[in-house]
Amino acid sequence: MRFYGPLFRSIAIGAALVLLPLFAAAQTPDQKPAEHEVDITWAQKIPLRDGVKLNATLYRPHDAAPSPAIFTLTPYIGDTYHPRAMYFAQHGYVFLLVDVRGRGNSGGDFEPFANEGRDGYDVVEWIAKQPWCNGKVTMWGGSYAGFDQWSTLKEFPPHLATIVPAAAAHPGVDFPAFENIPTLYLMQWLTFTSGLTGNDHLFGEGNFWHSKDMDIYRGHLAFSELDRIVGNPSPVFHKWLAHPTADAYFNAMVPTAADYHRISIPILTITGDYDGDQAGALTYYRRHMKDGSQDAISNHYLIIGPWDHAGTRTPNPDVGGLHFGPVSMLDLNKLHTEWYGWTMQGGPKPEFLKKRVAYYVTGAEEWKYADTLDGIATGKRTLYLASNGFANDVFHSGSLLEEAPTSPEPDHFVYDPLDTRPGEVETEVGGLVSQADALNLFGAGLVYHTEALSEATEISGFVKLSLWISMDVPDTDLAVGLYEILPDGRSVQLTGDVKRARYRESLTEAKLVTPGKIERYDFDGFTWFSRRIAKGSRLRIVVEALNSPDSEKNYNSGGAVENETVQDARTAHITLYHDAQHPSVLEVPIVK
Repeated sequence: MRFYGPLFRSIAIGAALVLLPLFAAAQTPDQKPAEHEVDITWAQKIPLRDGVKLNATLYRPHDAAPSPAIFTLTPYIGDTYHPRAMYFAQHGYVFLLVDVRGRGNSGGDFEPFANEGRDGYDVVEWIAKQPWCNGKVTMWGGSYAGFDQWSTLKEFPPHLATIVPAAAAHPGVDFPAFENIPTLYLMQWLTFTSGLTGNDHLFGEGNFWHSKDMDIYRGHLAFSELDRIVGNPSPVFHKWLAHPTADAYFNAMVPTAADYHRISIPILTITGDYDGDQAGALTYYRRHMKDGSQDAISNHYLIIGPWDHAGTRTPNPDVGGLHFGPVSMLDLNKLHTEWYGWTMQGGPKPEFLKKRVAYYVTGAEEWKYADTLDGIATGKRTLYLASNGFANDVFHSGSLLEEAPTSPEPDHFVYDPLDTRPGEVETEVGGLVSQADALNLFGAGLVYHTEALSEATEISGFVKLSLWISMDVPDTDLAVGLYEILPDGRSVQLTGDVKRARYRESLTEAKLVTPGKIERYDFDGFTWFSRRIAKGSRLRIVVEALNSPDSEKNYNSGGAVENETVQDARTAHITLYHDAQHPSVLEVPIVK
């Protein structure tokens, strides 16, 4: 499943970042000499408390004594993970590929995210009672199968010994919307998981999905019509639209603060700098760090690689036009096996886990370690946005200064939601090294640069950006991106964020903008990243209107965005301030 994170144009269309989730999950792991022959039981039925039976394929080491058991609970049909199951069974573990209710050969009806916690509890406890299991059960998987590990854990099945969630989606945080802005990918995924079958060929028909996205974008059609336009009317899609914020519906799917405090098992969280579900994975992690007991959080380990979404299970050194060093190619199957051996069989702790946090520094191409995520950065650099009243393109940009600016002149841009030129550019170029976004603002954005750095500098952590803004419309969508501009002029996208103006104060309560009022917009949803910025490089910030065929279009009227069309369109005139009373500031976490 390609859940999405921040909706910057280059990430949305970069070839390496639109990997098909089914195939990404099913890449064949590194081949190892088989330590065990494997016996397979097909169509194993697992009864649930409400009488529904889930379908599983059971993989067992031949003639082995009862052992710990691993299972994956998936909506993608268990057979897609066959290579993983064989790997772990060959290495001495019982492994079950379990279809979620309503998918594959499982009974019941599938409602995404709604039943996995309770069903996961029942699967754990059923497995623990089987003669081939020694009573210890764990889970494997990423994305949706990372989410359902957390959802199962919040039900606290007694025999769940550990979890290893990779790229875990978090309902209400990064799916079905990020920062309350959904994407058109929703219906592609819902079609992928519709009915009982895999639908992987339809899901992977990229030209079809792109053409439908462009039909809506060019025709200025309502986002709520998306399911009809793609030919798959979906009650789930409309249910999600009825819950535009993280309310009780989504919160019931994930742990509460009390749940985090009660957690006692060891956990290994895995994500990546360019993982589309990094926001979800780190939300679980950070909430556990905040609300968990000291003993429990001391046994929660975190790995952040340079990977994209699929790379959190099968690392790839090439992502969006970037190439990472050979040590980035961590053998995650081996690491899982070592983790399971340590937490369930009394083996040694995996050698790779030297401290509780392991993170990869791109540019330096090395792994580094820390006791806590927040303790990685040893300082911060505060950069003030400034200009002479014009910062509307790369070649006549504003500045990012070490000292507060003295010039009171604000910057302005105009966003016409009927202008489709930005979306047309998206169809042509993309990737993390593209500058198409910054070079094609069409008057609907602003650009700011630092001076060239006098020395190489490691930036590791979450950046923060506070902007003082006024506008003449009740609502609009904004996007910001941070880039390294190398001495030779090449660009590397580092991170980004989006903001729907009505949620500038709270993601749970909408408040329309008072036209003309100057207010602070805090962009605090940037993804975490680590990179050694080269000597002579500059940092670039791009602030722009979010105008993409990949995301729900905000026509600036202040109404229900999902129902807005061409008739609702209002042109937004946006002013960004950076004077003494309204300092617009970028905070960058530095490792000295």
